[in-house]
Amino acid sequence: MTEFRGYIAASVDGFIARVDGSLDWLPGATPDSPPGPVGEDHGYAAFMDGIDTLVMGRGTFDTVRDFTPWPYAGKRVVVLSHTLDTAALPPPLAGLVEVHPGPVGALAATLRASGARGVYVDGGQTIQAFLRAGLLGELTVTRIPVLLGTGRPLFGVLDGDLLLRHVRTQAFPSGFVQSVYEPVRHP
Repeated sequence: MTEFRGYIAASVDGFIARVDGSLDWLPGATPDSPPGPVGEDHGYAAFMDGIDTLVMGRGTFDTVRDFTPWPYAGKRVVVLSHTLDTAALPPPLAGLVEVHPGPVGALAATLRASGARGVYVDGGQTIQAFLRAGLLGELTVTRIPVLLGTGRPLFGVLDGDLLLRHVRTQAFPSGFVQSVYEPVRHP
């Protein structure tokens, strides 16, 4: 059975990136950002141990594509995009990244058929699309103690309320607060 799980960081005021997509405010995310908390993994390594495939949107891919070393080594990476062409990928990523045009329901079916088990869904718009389609089984949101005032929001417009069941919350010495939710399915 394929499990789709979101894992994302957001500012206290609900932004996942600056307006230009920059993550310079997120500790340890880029060479220019402040260092991450020493000795705090926030469960990321254990989360990634249960993941064989990562799905991200084009915006997230454009942000992480130049990270060195490549943070997803050993994982299948699929970029959800109508405009990205695999032929246009830089040489180091050409054999490591797949592109799927969507929609998310078709992508989920493709991943299930290919044997994907644990799928990490990353990026605000991609997480929102999986939530709207009723495909996300779990969502982990880590709140970073910073207010950005403006930026790209974690959540967008929905057709109606989407109920979440709180699974757990953990506070870390750095001030990070991580909550895990499961979307409530209606028959």
